[in-house]
Formats: sequence, structure tokens, C-alpha cells
Amino acid sequence: MASEQTDDDIFLDSPTNKHNRFFPSSPKSLPMKRDIVTPLTRQMKSSSFSVQENGENERHTSLRRRPSVLDEKALREADTKSVRDQRIQAISRSYQGILESIGEDPTRQGLLKTSKRAAEALVFFTKGYEQTIRDVVSDAIFDEDCENMVVVKEIDIYSLCEHHMVPFFGKVSVGYLPNKRVLGLSKIARIVEVFSRRLQVQERLTRQIAEAIAEAIEPKGVAVIVECLHMCMIMRGAQKVNSRTTTSAMLGVFREDPKTREEFLTLGQIKPF
Repeated sequence: MASEQTDDDIFLDSPTNKHNRFFPSSPKSLPMKRDIVTPLTRQMKSSSFSVQENGENERHTSLRRRPSVLDEKALREADTKSVRDQRIQAISRSYQGILESIGEDPTRQGLLKTSKRAAEALVFFTKGYEQTIRDVVSDAIFDEDCENMVVVKEIDIYSLCEHHMVPFFGKVSVGYLPNKRVLGLSKIARIVEVFSRRLQVQERLTRQIAEAIAEAIEPKGVAVIVECLHMCMIMRGAQKVNSRTTTSAMLGVFREDPKTREEFLTLGQIKPF
């Protein structure tokens, strides 16, 4: 009779672990969302150009849209405590090797527990891999005949640059114009938290926040502004201490109507921090 696999066996036998990768894709699959094209999601389609025989360029809009943000799998969604402990042990061993590689002695008093602490910190910094956006918003969408702009401003974010794995941090302002449905206010901050607690670039983070809200409640428009300080520019490289990076994503009416966009930019303005 075959013995039953434990959580440890599943982690150790996984293809990703065999290749020294400690963030395997979750085996859990989610149902695909029906491909419904709305005026807002139409903006998220890609476009392509084809050259006709007569030499003229003709633009064609692709019928394929981006994969659903709501149906994205969380890489660590199915982790149990045992698997999480396995991750921390593996990352801790890697940190010990890093300390040795920079010339340090991992056995000296001040560094005895550093490898484990750093591993636990990294798992926390990337906890956004443990939750899907659908899980966050599923119980907080409400029918409401609201026609006024909703703005949640200056949400704190902390993330890791995926190029250097050093922090970037700052503020996010999010606005949307409802279309018969609204999203719980705390869920907007939760969406920001899920995406920011991953290895990121600010440009993608901004777009993901906007697209997640657009898919969740299909409003008339969504606007997002992100302003951050990047340690990869401050502590290394250019070493420009006072530099800030601002990115924005405008969907629907916020892209099409200058007055609506201007109203959001006024209401969602981020104060110096």
C-alpha cells in the first residue's frame, strides 16, 4: 500500500525546489472568467499593425484581452505552515551563504540569527504572493446607485524592486467613477497591499491596481497615482537622495474626459512626504 505524501514531501519533490527556486506556482487553479468586453476593458486590449500589399499600414485591434487580474493565481496561495517553514529554512541557508560571500562570519555573535531573521523578513515582505485579488474583493462589492467620484488617497505602500531587491516606498491615490456598484473602501487599500507586497516595478504596480478595480466592479473609469522613493536610486547607482518617481494609470472616463481627470488629480494629490 502506497504511503501518503506529507507537506514536506510535496515541497521537496516539487520541480521548482529541485531547481533551487523557493517560490513555486500554486497548484490550485481557479475558474476562468468569461470573456466579456466592456467599454472599459476594451481599453486594455492590445493593438497590432499589419502591412497591406499596397504598402499602406492598417491598424487592427486584437480581440484578445489581457489575462484577468482577478483570476491570477497567488504563487504561495496553497502554502501550509510546514511548507512555509521549509521556505524559511531554505532562504536562511541562502542568506548564510551570502554573508560568507561578502566576507562576513555568520557564526559571530551579531550574525548568529541574522540569516533566519532575514529569511522571515523576506517572506513577510513578499506576503502578497499568498493571496489573490478575487479573495480580497469577493465579499465587498455592493450595489449602489452612486454617480459621484470615489477617491481614497495617500495609501502607504512598501515594496521591493525586482531588479535589485531593495525597498521602494511611498503613497498611492486611487479614484473611480461608480457604475451601479461600489467597492468596500478598505478593500482598495487591501488591493494596493497585495500587489505592493511582491517583487515589483512601480509602472506595473500602478497598472495592476487600476485593472483590478476595473475588473472587480466595472466602473465608468479608474485612476491611480503612485509616488515613491526608490532605494535603488538613493542608496546606490545615481544616489539622488531627493528624487521621486510618479506614475499614473487612467482608464475609461478618466482617460477620455479631461475635466474628470483634472478633478481626480486635484482631489487625489499626494502631499510631500
